[in-house]
Amino acid sequence: MAPAAKKPPLKSSSSHNSAAGDAAAAAAAAAGGKTIEEMYQKKTQLEHILLRPDTYVGSVQKHTQPLWVYEGGAMVQRPVAYVPGLYKIFDEILVNAADNKQRDPSMDSLKVDIDVGGCCISIYNNGDGVPVEIHQEERIYVPELIFGHLLTSSNYDDNERKTTGGRNGYGAKLANIFSTEFVIETADGRRQKRYRQVFSDNMGKKSEPEIKKCKQSENWTKVTFKPDLAKFNMTELEADVVALMMKRVVDMAGTLGKTVKVELNGEKVAVKGFSDYVQLYIDSASKEGMELPRIYQKVNDRWEVCVSLSEGQFQQVSFVNGIATIRGGTHVDYVANQIASHVMGVVNKKNKQANMKLHTVKGYLWVFVNALIDNPAFDSQTKETLTTRQASFGSTCELSEEFLKKVSSSGVVSNLLSWAEFKLNKELKKTDGTKKTSIVGIPKLEDANDAGGKNSDKCTLILTEGDSAKALAMAGIGVVGRDHYGVFPLRGKLLNVREASHKQLMENAEIQNIKKILGLQHEKKYDSTKGLRYGHLMIMTDQVCLTTSPIYLN
Repeated sequence: MAPAAKKPPLKSSSSHNSAAGDAAAAAAAAAGGKTIEEMYQKKTQLEHILLRPDTYVGSVQKHTQPLWVYEGGAMVQRPVAYVPGLYKIFDEILVNAADNKQRDPSMDSLKVDIDVGGCCISIYNNGDGVPVEIHQEERIYVPELIFGHLLTSSNYDDNERKTTGGRNGYGAKLANIFSTEFVIETADGRRQKRYRQVFSDNMGKKSEPEIKKCKQSENWTKVTFKPDLAKFNMTELEADVVALMMKRVVDMAGTLGKTVKVELNGEKVAVKGFSDYVQLYIDSASKEGMELPRIYQKVNDRWEVCVSLSEGQFQQVSFVNGIATIRGGTHVDYVANQIASHVMGVVNKKNKQANMKLHTVKGYLWVFVNALIDNPAFDSQTKETLTTRQASFGSTCELSEEFLKKVSSSGVVSNLLSWAEFKLNKELKKTDGTKKTSIVGIPKLEDANDAGGKNSDKCTLILTEGDSAKALAMAGIGVVGRDHYGVFPLRGKLLNVREASHKQLMENAEIQNIKKILGLQHEKKYDSTKGLRYGHLMIMTDQVCLTTSPIYLN
């Protein structure tokens, strides 16, 4: 057998591609179209961020939606027109400063200044400063590395459990990229060095670091930046976005607790902890004419929970490591499900016909959660929804029996019972009758000619015990006429509706038929029979011996 012929080796296609590319480019240019180079481009990461900002900071177009803002010393919910991208870069620097509390528990000061006229924002904290030291691998100072170079972070070791907000190495750099000027200042007491460096032109330029000596007791970090408003299609720091920024500062006062003094534009924020913070929302809602309860529990060092009432739509205000999770997430579900399950059990025990479901109970709850989660994961860089599984939280939040009892006594159970009663009544009303001259779909009904008409109050409906009794009644009607008499036969013993459940009433065809024949409506109080199809009711039964005495019902 002859050996198989060897295939020739593959030839390089570079020359062919080059020739084809030149031909295509020439053809495109001749036709007035784009060249290959214009069609297919490679961007640096910095260029990509500026070109596609929505991937990193969210939309740079103005959005309007109902949000909570801080105005006049109070929380206010109203339609807010803001640019999510601008709000996000502010939040990245704010969360970065708050994270220092986790690294250095002795941190006790957070200061935020928003200069609207000068379009300048500064955020300061007095936790451990950034190490003023040259990174031996990158050969630059650490402050420049973490604030001026993308994908740099101290949060990449997933084997280390951290309860900080930063994770992906973008954070503060995004604020730098979307600013015309960005200044990083830090005092490193351990190395007794103070550092200052200025970035400009969207992180495209940087000054040489200024390094001076500082005291060993001096530790702080301050970031000052001027947002590049043109990148957000804005000309000034508008009132709505400033109100949102101020709200986030108040958030920090609530989530960091009483050990950190939070200042906004030189004034101390008068919120000493999460319970005080929640009260801002309660006060705002109570102004609308109802006093809302506030049930609070500090479960442990990582979980704080507060509950109030809602009106049919679930509401939540939640935080993970200082980040405002405006769309909630797994941490909110974890807490809300515990509360709703307990309340659901109480409601179903009080009214066995309620058949209450978990999602219905949640609609009557307003839940506030402040949590510290190990290495949190979110749905996107904007971090609006926590996606970390409960098993990976790094802690548990088991609500106490006392707390759950207080929630049940807060008014939510009575609200749900009222809702259940309303729902049951609404279902029963679907079987209501009305005053009309003719009805169809009821087997064996012999309707009076004047039933439902102007002489309906003169009509009598005869209920008979079975078909044999109906025949007797029809014989009598043959004598007196059908204008004012109707007949409907019953099947066996009629349901006693006084003790009947909602399910029994809904499934009992005879009761529903009688309501339609008479024109009866559920829970309506009648002072006359003018609104009914019949003015009188006669029950015709067989003779039944009730006792040994000769007493009979006819």
